[in-house]
Amino acid sequence: MHGERIDDMAWTVRRPQSKVDILPKELGNFAEGLPPAQPGTLFVRGSNGGMRVAPDAEFDVVFGRCEPDVHVCVGPNDPHVSRRHGYITREDSAWMLYNLGRLPIRLPGARLVLTGHRTRLPVAHTPLFIVAPEQEHLLEVRIVMGRADPGQDNRHDADTRNPPGWRLSTVERLVLVCLGQRYLRPEPWPQPLTWAQVADELNRILPGQGWTAKRAAHIVTQTRKRLSPKVPGLLEEEIPPPLGNTLNHNLIMELLATSTIGPSDLVLLDGPDTTGAPPA
Repeated sequence: MHGERIDDMAWTVRRPQSKVDILPKELGNFAEGLPPAQPGTLFVRGSNGGMRVAPDAEFDVVFGRCEPDVHVCVGPNDPHVSRRHGYITREDSAWMLYNLGRLPIRLPGARLVLTGHRTRLPVAHTPLFIVAPEQEHLLEVRIVMGRADPGQDNRHDADTRNPPGWRLSTVERLVLVCLGQRYLRPEPWPQPLTWAQVADELNRILPGQGWTAKRAAHIVTQTRKRLSPKVPGLLEEEIPPPLGNTLNHNLIMELLATSTIGPSDLVLLDGPDTTGAPPA
């Protein structure tokens, strides 16, 4: 991460006021209007205030729960939110969001930015939500429209709690990561693999175990049914036709939102030396 480091004093920046400003707390909703600013300027606000950053400021806005160590505080009383959960930085004439925390960040339209992933922020008003187990924490962002629009330590701190997630067996985890690998990479509009693709992938990873589409589907179906009493949208009778990939999509999104699976699980797809998965 480039740009200015956070000072020992909260909310302290070392840029001229014309480049980086602390927003007045009485400022209204970002969607309703903003103070004058040049095109491409970033406005970002959390629980206790926010900042305005010019596009040429070379300044990274760090957000998370630990107010003395971040520029914008989000979820200050929720130990599931990481002390430094992520940052927003200017790259190639665009503002980029990086997720360094344990929890995913949800964009409008239910798209999730997972741990270690990044995404380009639109030139618009964009509410971002850190998806915690008990509530979602808002990080409000707006980028000013106009012609200009087109060395962080990412170790998790010891006092940040892991989200509870769901308990999966070794084989369940392998099959579900295989099914949802497009979400974990990530792809812009991911969909679950087909059962035939899952079976082919599992036979590549664990040769000689006779994986079939029916076997993979049975494992995923049993997992859905086990979670369905507490998670809506995992049963056929809850979804209007046509079903398509909806049930598997809903299951994968639940596993991602609860950090039950994440990008680090992609290592399971490397082969039998890393999975250690026994036959189902």
